[in-house]
Amino acid sequence: MKIGEIMTRDVQRVVPETTLKEAAALMARIDSGALLVNEGDLLVGMVTDRDIAVRAVAAGLGPETPVKRVMSGNVHYCFEDEDVQHVAQNMADIQMRRLPVLTRQKRLVGVVSLGNIASCRSEQASDTVLRGVAQAH
Repeated sequence: MKIGEIMTRDVQRVVPETTLKEAAALMARIDSGALLVNEGDLLVGMVTDRDIAVRAVAAGLGPETPVKRVMSGNVHYCFEDEDVQHVAQNMADIQMRRLPVLTRQKRLVGVVSLGNIASCRSEQASDTVLRGVAQAH
């Protein structure tokens, strides 16, 4: 089974100029601790609630600060045509709960999470990723 078959396609995104206040409000509205940052359909980073707390608030940056000042630019990702088991092993190895999904042309098309993998009926993939992520906590 391929990641493109199980990923979530409707992904909330922000642009680098989005303010921290806008990003935090969107996180609250969709009940998520992370947002993908893109320019057009190219993934350029990710901003998390932790980035806002540690890199912004703790550093004295205001709510009008653009997310590009605090986002992580080096984002792990996978490709939509990769095998679920391979991606599950990768997520376990890097202890990530979710990964952006890109086309081979590096266009953002979705996100795959622990929940997606757990629901794909591959017990081996589910066990792999859950064991790896559990080690991080």
